[in-house]
Amino acid sequence: MDRLKALAPEEELAAIEKLFAEKVFDLDGPVVHFPIRHHSPACAHHLLRTFDDYKPDIVLIEGPESGNPLIPVLADPATRAPVSLYYGYEDANGRGACYFPLLDYSPEYAAIRAAAARGIPARFIDLDYRGRPEAAEGGKSSAQDEALLAGSAFIGRLCRLSRARSFDELWERAFEIGGIGRPTREFVRGVFAYCTLSRMTYSPETLRSEGDLEREERMGAHIAQARARYGRVLVVTGGFHTYGLVTQDEPGGQTGRGPAEDQAAPGATSAAGGGPGGRRSAAEPEDSLPKDSPPTRYDRERGIVRKQMYPMVYTFEEADRLNGYASGMPYVGYYDRVWSLLARGDSQPYERAGLDLLAGLGRRLRSEGESVSTSDGIEAYGLMQGLAALRGKSQSGAYELTDGVTSSFIKGERTLAADRPLEKLLAMMTGDRIGEVAPNEWAVPIVEDFKARAAACRLNLRSTGRHRRTLEPYAKPAHREASRLLHCAEFLGTEFASKESGPDWVTGRDMNRIRETWAYSYSSRTEARLIENSIYGGTVEEAAEARIAEELDRLPAHHSGEAARWLLRALVMGLEALAGRLFDRLESALRQDGSFLSLCETLDSLDRIRSHRRLLGVSDESRLKILTDEAYEAAVSRLPGLNGLNPDEQPHAVEGLKLLHMHAAGRSGPAAAAAGSDPDENFRDRLGELLAAPNLPPRLEGAAAAILVRLGARESGELSLRARAYIQGSPDQALKAAEYLQGLFALARDSLMQGNELLADLSGLLERLPHDEFLRLLPELRLAFTFFTPPETSRIAAKVAELHGLPAARLEDAAVDETVLRAARNLDEAIRKEFALWKLEAE
Repeated sequence: MDRLKALAPEEELAAIEKLFAEKVFDLDGPVVHFPIRHHSPACAHHLLRTFDDYKPDIVLIEGPESGNPLIPVLADPATRAPVSLYYGYEDANGRGACYFPLLDYSPEYAAIRAAAARGIPARFIDLDYRGRPEAAEGGKSSAQDEALLAGSAFIGRLCRLSRARSFDELWERAFEIGGIGRPTREFVRGVFAYCTLSRMTYSPETLRSEGDLEREERMGAHIAQARARYGRVLVVTGGFHTYGLVTQDEPGGQTGRGPAEDQAAPGATSAAGGGPGGRRSAAEPEDSLPKDSPPTRYDRERGIVRKQMYPMVYTFEEADRLNGYASGMPYVGYYDRVWSLLARGDSQPYERAGLDLLAGLGRRLRSEGESVSTSDGIEAYGLMQGLAALRGKSQSGAYELTDGVTSSFIKGERTLAADRPLEKLLAMMTGDRIGEVAPNEWAVPIVEDFKARAAACRLNLRSTGRHRRTLEPYAKPAHREASRLLHCAEFLGTEFASKESGPDWVTGRDMNRIRETWAYSYSSRTEARLIENSIYGGTVEEAAEARIAEELDRLPAHHSGEAARWLLRALVMGLEALAGRLFDRLESALRQDGSFLSLCETLDSLDRIRSHRRLLGVSDESRLKILTDEAYEAAVSRLPGLNGLNPDEQPHAVEGLKLLHMHAAGRSGPAAAAAGSDPDENFRDRLGELLAAPNLPPRLEGAAAAILVRLGARESGELSLRARAYIQGSPDQALKAAEYLQGLFALARDSLMQGNELLADLSGLLERLPHDEFLRLLPELRLAFTFFTPPETSRIAAKVAELHGLPAARLEDAAVDETVLRAARNLDEAIRKEFALWKLEAE
């Protein structure tokens, strides 16, 4: 309090002291307010003392009011922190979500457990909908945001006066380490004074725009209702709100509407009983149902059209504020150690937690080959104690620990590589624990289904951090099931897994690979995304099927290429039940599709399915073959209309021609020749029509001519003649030669190797082109030669050298000798210096 006197007027502090004594912490009064900081072990410690001293009849907690039926789940011994309440809602702006995380040492969670142990009711009294702009816009945020408290002008001045680097360091010094041993009344008075002075730096307009005044009106109405029914009411809220609650009008004069007017779903059971001894009185209002509960009048006034709330697992990593959540203190793993030691009666919990982490850090670094000695650890520990004494602390805390490791373990300049000890320490201080929620009636079926399937596939859901799994879906049925689950999870946007390597079924890339490597990590985000998908189905498969059906409903009926890709995705995810309906949809789309490119995409996808039909679980092979043949015939019939394609579509058309050529070659095999049939005759005829079309783009001309030569419908010399027509034509025609070669080389790159005519013509073109036109041609020409392999490129270079009378060995010589380059550079520098002496400018 001495520091506060230097920053606040004496009369202001006297008013805060009077308010504290009369309305905040009067243990003989009907209401006791206990101001807290979220996730503070010291606050939780003194709160449990207050339970013993005050012996309340009911506990009111800052938390989402629709979560009251979930309090017994949170209080269940089978529930292991960290856990969270997930509140999802939908309004006119879209979907949004809030999280209410709870750790073992969160004061709110300590209050829930203490109430359950004493058989008294506990209630949440805060709004579900936080009223903040980012939440209204569909953002996802923590319901324990302390940005206003930590960022106030008062806290900024206090940090400068105290020489603290941040509010977190100031708080640890003043209240965590400095507050554990204080009398509870003195501790609570300090928290209330700090938080009140922070609040006073904000205008009412700011507080209302942030939603704080609205929330306090709602909490005040709950407090008034509880005060009318219980003799001793303990109120646990963030310290920032305590001043607003105790300065409201008397309970009979509340301007806000009471909670009883807004309750929905009659017949819902109470969260933890009601009335003295935990029994509900006849006049007591029912609680809102958490799962898919209808919006109350209060919700409707705020535009909420749908809402739901569930208990879910959480992780230390997500609860750590340094990882992006402005919800309480950082270093959650470190403070969890402190809380455990405090619960065991350790007199120096912070000192002990720091020493344990320091010893563990040394062992971990040495096991990973880092050069860290025992003397480094001793030096760091001594530095921790010295810094604590210098900073006026009775024990070293989190910031002394990080400073000690930085000074003693990091040798020399701090770099990414040298920072490894500190990086490891911060990871240990965060922790990797993931919570567990007790079995309950509000368990979300899709979450339970996902967990059961993941357990069957031996995926690690028990600890945080990125795990890796390499699968062999071709060889092992169990791996195939795991692959299907991971593909479903990725498609549903669960943020659980991402594929690092392996075949890409939809795009056709890396199809030669037989293994898949996945990175995955289970967290509350995964559960939240699964809960969001619960509107589509009760299992992962049902949700994926419904999502695909929804995507198909948006798809035009004639887009067969997209329909085929969705069929392929469904099969990769193991959705065989959906595949039958998708075959029907694809068959209908094929008969309406008039796009050559779309039909080729369909054919490509069907080819991939046929090649891997055993792996994908396709049982109706005859129908698959019929659809493939139909897609081929439909694409061939669209060939004469390709001369109207846009330039951007032409490379895809060339790939489509290549695909059709492969099919035509497969259809005219030995069996067809023996039967005297010619199944590719229609393909040849349509290609001939395309080649005869006026204004045919050069790239398509090259591809079509190459296919006809390969099918024996044209002489091989025609390819060079057509190229010569471009090369020796007008300047505009010459510049189109590279496009013709791109189409030609895509299907018949051997045409360049069969004779010297084409190479000679191309060499002559490059020799006579003006420099500017050569630069215009060069990118397209380079693209044409990307179809050749490196050995083929070397053979082409040798033939070019032969055309110019040069030995092939000369091609391996460096363009310019290195000594010549160095001499030229030195000469250039000397000339520039000479110019500078004469004050001349070098061009």
